[in-house]
Amino acid sequence: MRKGDSGLVERLVKKRTVYRGKSIDLRVDVVALPNGKRATREFMDHPGAVGIVAFLDKNTLVMVRQYRHPVGEVTLELPAGKLDPYESIMACLHRELKEETGYTARKITPLLQYWPTPAFANEVLHLYVAEGLRAGRMRTDEDEFLRCVTVPFKKALEMVRRGEIRDSKTVIGILACAAYGHHTNS
Repeated sequence: MRKGDSGLVERLVKKRTVYRGKSIDLRVDVVALPNGKRATREFMDHPGAVGIVAFLDKNTLVMVRQYRHPVGEVTLELPAGKLDPYESIMACLHRELKEETGYTARKITPLLQYWPTPAFANEVLHLYVAEGLRAGRMRTDEDEFLRCVTVPFKKALEMVRRGEIRDSKTVIGILACAAYGHHTNS
């Protein structure tokens, strides 16, 4: 906590899970506000996830196309997935990359971590860069239908700029790679 922030902190009074799902839980907590009053906080309890900016070479990304029911569209995204209980981030990265693309990576480098929607979820998304990819066979889950595609990095960056890629992990991963120089400019 930063100096001066103590007057902003809410204190947990009561924690209640109102729904337990396959991937997420929904909670309704009661908190004590800094002024002593109480308030209700509704949010999604999420175990966290990984996203992989997978470079086939210095200028080409490996991505996935899949239908996303909440938005009713087929999206173009980075390979990604939810952490299983007690699973390490590194194990999840390797598992998801293999499941969704068939590739394995010789080198994985941390990119950044962020909260996709801290106003109503506690999910932390861990983004990594994968390089030195070796092709293999995809191993998608039985309820997962997706297509692995390659996209030139410059094209993916332009698709973000035009609003054609709107998935947050994909937007952030591509922009972070551009900002941090994880690609060539040729």
